[in-house]
Amino acid sequence: MPVTAVTTDPEALTMTLIGDFAAPVERLWRAFTDPTQLDRFWGPPGWPATFTSFDLTPGGRAQYQMTSPQGEVSRGGWEFTAIDEPHRFEVLDSFLNGDGDVL
Repeated sequence: MPVTAVTTDPEALTMTLIGDFAAPVERLWRAFTDPTQLDRFWGPPGWPATFTSFDLTPGGRAQYQMTSPQGEVSRGGWEFTAIDEPHRFEVLDSFLNGDGDVL
């Protein structure tokens, strides 16, 4: 991802990423909000992600798992707190256990 700025606020527990992409805004919106497209690039190299649920509504949740080349599984989830289609969405990001509970 061509990230151009990262700002953090440890007291508010927030991090904002800003990136410049050579693509129309609508195309980027689809890439980040369609779990079948997001599966293609979310996660670190060698740990492909699979989204198991995705409810893009305020208060909705998305859950995914990433699998290492050795078969180790790490799970994560988002709670969508704000959506401004097609410009931005805000999430609470968490690690999850095997039952989908926040760690």
